[in-house]
Amino acid sequence: MKIDRELIIESFRTETEELLAEMEAGLMAFEAHPREEVLQTVFRGAHTVKGMAMSLGFPALTDFVHCVEDVLESLLERRRLATGELVTLLLCAVDHLRGLAVAAVSGEEGMPPGAQRLLEQLRAPGLMGPVSVGAGGAPEEVRRVRTLRVDVEKLDRIANLTGELTTARGRLTQVLAKGSAGEALAVHLEAERLHLELQEEVRRVRMVPVGPLFRQNLRAVRELTEAQHKRARLVLEGEDVEVDTSLVEGLREPLLHLVRNAVAHGLETPEARREAGKESSGTLVLRAFHEPGMLVVQLSDDGRGLRYERLREKARALGRDAERMTAEELAELVFLPGLSTAEAVTEVSGRGMGMDVVHRCLGALRGKVTLRSEEGRGTTVTLRVPLTLASIQGFTVGVGEEIYVLPLEAVQECLELPAERRGQPGGGVLNLRGEPLPYLRLSEVLGVQGPRPERESVVVLGHGGGLAGLVVDELYGEGERVLKPLDRIFGHLPGVSGSTLLDDGRVGLVLDVPSLLKNALQRTALGQVAPSY
Repeated sequence: MKIDRELIIESFRTETEELLAEMEAGLMAFEAHPREEVLQTVFRGAHTVKGMAMSLGFPALTDFVHCVEDVLESLLERRRLATGELVTLLLCAVDHLRGLAVAAVSGEEGMPPGAQRLLEQLRAPGLMGPVSVGAGGAPEEVRRVRTLRVDVEKLDRIANLTGELTTARGRLTQVLAKGSAGEALAVHLEAERLHLELQEEVRRVRMVPVGPLFRQNLRAVRELTEAQHKRARLVLEGEDVEVDTSLVEGLREPLLHLVRNAVAHGLETPEARREAGKESSGTLVLRAFHEPGMLVVQLSDDGRGLRYERLREKARALGRDAERMTAEELAELVFLPGLSTAEAVTEVSGRGMGMDVVHRCLGALRGKVTLRSEEGRGTTVTLRVPLTLASIQGFTVGVGEEIYVLPLEAVQECLELPAERRGQPGGGVLNLRGEPLPYLRLSEVLGVQGPRPERESVVVLGHGGGLAGLVVDELYGEGERVLKPLDRIFGHLPGVSGSTLLDDGRVGLVLDVPSLLKNALQRTALGQVAPSY
């Protein structure tokens, strides 16, 4: 029987990544609460990696992990003391194992000098400082195949639904040839039901728990607090909450920036915390939970909170009326690129880029970020993103001959534009149950040409904690749309987040409401004309 080595190598890569992540988490858990069963789990992970590497003929990886296994065994047999320095060396060894595994998979197997030095440290009775992963390790770019572990029962369900759909299609063909319209409609509705069930099953297959993503930040907190001479623990809540696998990569970078920001700016030194009547060790809480159609991720700290006086100074420097700005408006300043309240630039903070990156990453995920802080008590940053990026619940509108889709979560209500406002160019303000509602014409925002219709409607959208209106020609209603990314040549279009195939076969643009309104209001303030789409 012919064995496909590429498939075996890919399976090795995936399993090794998972095992090394478990070893890393286990080592940090053991450092916090030394228990033999935790160390046994780490030891079993190392033993499994060694067995797989040996069977595939990766001698350098085998030798390195064998040394790690020896150190873990000495800890289990109490022949060696589990100090923080040794745990740091073992965590560094996990980093080297990642590099060695990637190098082995890419066919560049060998023992880099940095890995060799670390082996000597692990074998020596006395410990020196940890050795970082050097440039002699794995190549920077290696072809990666995205994989996903799926429960066999879910695959069986998908296979069954596919078979039922095939049968329904055959029945529909027969009924269309010989049956009545009523029979055809009944078969069509049954096929539609099966299609929706299949769609839901595929969506469930893509859902993965956020636990592994959250646990990656445990190591970051450990290293950041050591570098800044602070003390903190990271508490994880809602690790079993599931999200679309495509969102996991998208959330990785913003979460890392939030953790770095919380440690660098939020948490005080142990001495400062004691003077403020707090425990010397700070607490970070990373939690996840679901809201309708949304994943909510929160990072809270019990640190110093935002220093609003410094933010007012920054606001004055930006030419804003700082004295009239609310706490919420001041907090929004931290998302501006280049703005930082740090007193000095360090390796992890002070350049004002972290929160700006978070804001941009959330925008790319069709999400939003909010911040709530109490000076002296701490800060909570909340991220809200849709559960899936593959589809969108949209509200379809028409302007001239063009069709556009608005995210349904942004749509609050629809109303008819008063007769006296019809046909008038530009925007204005309407009275919505006693509250002012500023509005813009979507045709002017997007530069769409065409005659004014006899009747126009206003779509009321949630924007920046308030409401804004978009005047459109037609309302086509809500529905689920498959979201397709725009080609790179169209990536510069402001206010557009993607495209979707409409029921009549045409392509409709999916609008990014926050950036659309922001750009439109800026152009209005500057008296500029909208570009033509």
